[in-house]
Amino acid sequence: MYTAKGQLDRDALIRQHVPLVRRIALHMIAKLPPNVELDDLIQVGMIGLAEALSRFESEQGVQFETFASQRIRGAMLDELREGDWMSRSSRKSQKEIEQALNRLEQRLCRPPLESEIAAELGMELDDYQSLLGKVRGTQLVYLEDMGGDADDGDDYLERHVADAGADPFALLRDQRLRTALVGAIKALPEREQYVMGMYYEHDMNLKEIAAVLGVTESRVCQLHSQAIARLRTKMRAH
Repeated sequence: MYTAKGQLDRDALIRQHVPLVRRIALHMIAKLPPNVELDDLIQVGMIGLAEALSRFESEQGVQFETFASQRIRGAMLDELREGDWMSRSSRKSQKEIEQALNRLEQRLCRPPLESEIAAELGMELDDYQSLLGKVRGTQLVYLEDMGGDADDGDDYLERHVADAGADPFALLRDQRLRTALVGAIKALPEREQYVMGMYYEHDMNLKEIAAVLGVTESRVCQLHSQAIARLRTKMRAH
């Protein structure tokens, strides 16, 4: 779309490709944690669209929509990575806890006790519980899962979010995954099941859960983080 002087009409092209930005954002949001806002992705995508307009050269033989899609998606991915709140040390600790859980479950054929997890990590129980409080697991899929891992060279976010041909509702239709998640929750130690049920099903906050269980809020946080670590370990296979 060009002006009378043969130049790209920026305003017209931006208006024309707003639906493209929204479509890419909707595709991404379907596979991201619930704390990521659609409007934020769209706003960043619009910046990517504007950058595409300033850098596009028709002589390259590439259609503008193809070029713009790459810039829009790239801008969104950059924003997601920058917004990852979890520090590198916390990510490393989370990974170590999950690896210890996996080893113990393979060895014991049951959910390991906190003391056993601490021993596997070479830590005192108090230190392990303190670490759980720092990790503060909150969901089954974190942005650090999606941002690539220097150890394995695999970029989850690129593979799963940037796949334009994927069906965003396929995961919801996967009954096997739902069944596996329900089974993993039922396999949690009783107190951790209570925490998960009160937090997610009954929408209770940490203070309310602590009052019911007769423990401190920090202890509830530890139990929640440990439950999430157990579930993440179980669900990695799915």
